[in-house]
Amino acid sequence: MAYVISDDCISCGACESECPVGAISSGSEHYVIDADVCLECGACVSQCPVGAISQA
Repeated sequence: MAYVISDDCISCGACESECPVGAISSGSEHYVIDADVCLECGACVSQCPVGAISQA
């Protein structure tokens, strides 16, 4: 199950650089994860300062 970023995201970008496959990008309201590209490695989760990333 891919990871998702909730509305709690503060758009700091910390997660984007951590993704080994580039599945995270800036969306219209906050960062988003492309579920088709996400490897479900969880590298982004520990980088989020507000805990906005979780498994779908």
